Amino acid sequence: MPSVIEVTDLRKSYGGRAAVDGVSFAVEEGEIFGILGPNGAGKTTTVECVEGLRVPDGGRVRVTGYDPVADHEKVARVLGAQLQQSELQAKFTVREALELYAAFYPSPADWRTLAERLGLTDRLGTRFGKLSGGQQQRLSIALALVGNPRVVVLDELTTGLDPRARRDTWQLIEDVRASGVTVLLVTHFMEEAQRLCDRIAVIDKGRIAALDTPSGLIRRSSAATVISFTPSAPLDEHDLAALPALASIEYKDGRVTLSGTDETVNAVITLLARHHVTAHQLRVLDATLDDAFLDLTEGSTEEDAA
Repeated sequence: MPSVIEVTDLRKSYGGRAAVDGVSFAVEEGEIFGILGPNGAGKTTTVECVEGLRVPDGGRVRVTGYDPVADHEKVARVLGAQLQQSELQAKFTVREALELYAAFYPSPADWRTLAERLGLTDRLGTRFGKLSGGQQQRLSIALALVGNPRVVVLDELTTGLDPRARRDTWQLIEDVRASGVTVLLVTHFMEEAQRLCDRIAVIDKGRIAALDTPSGLIRRSSAATVISFTPSAPLDEHDLAALPALASIEYKDGRVTLSGTDETVNAVITLLARHHVTAHQLRVLDATLDDAFLDLTEGSTEEDAA
């Protein structure tokens, strides 16, 4: 079966500068597919082309087989979108917005249920201009889902939400996926991407720097595991430098910090036992998606975003 979203060699420039330069990826049915990248990397431009809000300069985009520009009305029937920045009329109440958006679709979701799940039930009579930033964000998520879309695009999903509301929203998105909806998620929260996404495309300087599962990206990190300890007696630096899969070693205030893999950790433990050395304050930390992201986007700067 064809992918739900297909992006092939997508290109988009502004003022002669390439914002998106040959991006290609496919999103499978029922998948939560994440897009990560530094500010100015081309993430939002990419998803706006998927939504049909921008016309690509080159390449091919298909959503459930339709061109988002040429077949915009058909795509609008199957795709819901929560934009990075959106505004409603300030005098619109939450109820009026949900009722209006629901009226656009032949088989909308129950907007009352969405309001309850997103903590908006006690705000149904509140005007949009009186909502807090987090409440406006929750309303935009509800509006993206009210049409019972087959695909939903969420750009900076939980920006402005407090930690509890953010986790509640994560659960909502997992439930949405469980109901069969495909999710394209743009985020800068690494914990969010690591928890929610089946696969992630890292976009840097308008191009795909990597595309893999969260665990696959983490395995690409220069240091998949970090082990640190204070030895009870000095260790031979040559023995430490010869450890398998060692990526780096640091000595500071009598403490040894090694970056490597599980193989490195096992070898360190063996080395310590062989020399009857005790490892005080031993810490073993696995690499995170943050580590992988920093490795993949090394060299990107605020000037790039400008």
